[in-house]
Amino acid sequence: MERLFIVLIISALSCYRAAAQTINLHAELTELDRAIKLSPEYVAKKQENIDHLKEKLASATETRTRFRLTHELYEEYLAFSNDSALSYISRCVELARQAGSTALVGECLSEMAFQYSNTGMYDEAHYALQRVDSASLDRTGRAAFSHAYNHLYSELAFYTHEESLRQQYRELARHYEKVLLANADSSSLWVLQRREMTYMDEGRSNESLAVNDEWLSRVKVGSHPYALTTFYRYLEYKNRGDSLEMMHWLTESAISDVRNAIMDQGSMWELANLLMSQGDIDRAYHYISFAANCATRFGTRLRSWQLSPILAAIDSKYQQYNERDKQRTRVFLAILALLSLGLAFSLYDMWRQHKKLRAAHAQVHEQNTQLSALNAQLSTLNSRLSTTNNYLSEANIVKEEYVGHFMRLCSMYIDKMDAFRKRVNKMVKNHEYEDLYQLTRSQEFRDKELEDLYVSFDSAFLNLFPNFVSDFNSLLRPEERITLEEKDRLNTSLRIFALIRLGIDDSSKIADFLHYSPNTIYNYRARIKNGALGDRENFEQHVREIGMPT
Repeated sequence: MERLFIVLIISALSCYRAAAQTINLHAELTELDRAIKLSPEYVAKKQENIDHLKEKLASATETRTRFRLTHELYEEYLAFSNDSALSYISRCVELARQAGSTALVGECLSEMAFQYSNTGMYDEAHYALQRVDSASLDRTGRAAFSHAYNHLYSELAFYTHEESLRQQYRELARHYEKVLLANADSSSLWVLQRREMTYMDEGRSNESLAVNDEWLSRVKVGSHPYALTTFYRYLEYKNRGDSLEMMHWLTESAISDVRNAIMDQGSMWELANLLMSQGDIDRAYHYISFAANCATRFGTRLRSWQLSPILAAIDSKYQQYNERDKQRTRVFLAILALLSLGLAFSLYDMWRQHKKLRAAHAQVHEQNTQLSALNAQLSTLNSRLSTTNNYLSEANIVKEEYVGHFMRLCSMYIDKMDAFRKRVNKMVKNHEYEDLYQLTRSQEFRDKELEDLYVSFDSAFLNLFPNFVSDFNSLLRPEERITLEEKDRLNTSLRIFALIRLGIDDSSKIADFLHYSPNTIYNYRARIKNGALGDRENFEQHVREIGMPT
């Protein structure tokens, strides 16, 4: 009674917590994408742990110690590499025989059989279980033995097409489930898992979810057992028809699998299948491809066989999606071509009207020869006004271009500072103080930002004055002319005079922008002016006139 009361309290607290949280599925899928991107790091860390255990095993001499380390390696490989896991559990069997423990031999053979049946090797699983001396098993061994048999017959019942065999396998599975529940600790994860599955099969959703709550409270968040628990929680909400909750827990399971370098993935390809049905083809294709690569690394034909239909379906959907996209592109290009033809016709018509207008102006000019002197004066005034307007127009263009450029730079730097803040916050949260110190100590970030600033400045300036370099060189003697390594990048000398062209001629201000001393800027200016083709005193004025209409 007291135990039931505790389970009900845990269930109520879990429901309250779930109601209080706001599930942001997009953010969770983005976190999964990030975990997949970092997958090589997680795999490397897993391999590092395995290598460390192998080093300890190589130096161990005592049989009991060698057995413990070999079994730890088996557990590390269990969901990482099937062949390696089977290899190390076989070594455990041999070490148990050397130790003279028939009970331990049987327990290891049961674990081996479970791994065989979990990866579709049913004959091998049955053979391994037949080698077990069941009479010598202790309670833990009997639990492992019955768990392996229960799993084997459950798998055979699921995959057989013969109904009579299916019923026979189900009866055997139920028999060994009873043996398991009689021998395993009532609070073990095996028992909780079987209880939850039994309740789910019987449609007792409240009881099954309460068992999952208890199971969830006993596993570490982010661990491999947590991934298994949350996968079962996904099944709970799938049965209830709660699409948001079920996607949340399935994504949690997939993230935990990726971060634990699990190659025997179930949650990922299930998530890919759901996303495909929801129309998110790109993400589904990305996830199923990742799951397929993991299955290949895990090394079992069963997983590849299970993934093949989903992979084929998603690939077919992906190809259809691409074909529709190509079709839309072709339609768009056709519309664009029609619009281009219409524009060409309009330009031609405008040219004809303009030609007629010029002829009319010529006639008016002939009829008004007596006003030629006045028109000449008016033309002079108009020319000056046009020049003034051109100056103003150019100034407005420069202003608008650089205001827009400045706003983009501000937005970029805000984003970069926010990313840097998040990175620092994460490092502080993870107590990575040494890495944080090295990060903030390095000048690399500052140098990179300066380089990006100069690249952006060069691009914007050359966009406004595409002929600036050639026009600038025309003001210099041939031997003093500047040749750039990259056509879209300015060197320091050209940046100085680019700023002068924009109206910034104060050496101190130029020095602040380019991070040089004012004396250095002065020397650059003097050296360039000494190479001027004409009068060096008017050189900078000529630079200011580059790009202006004549």
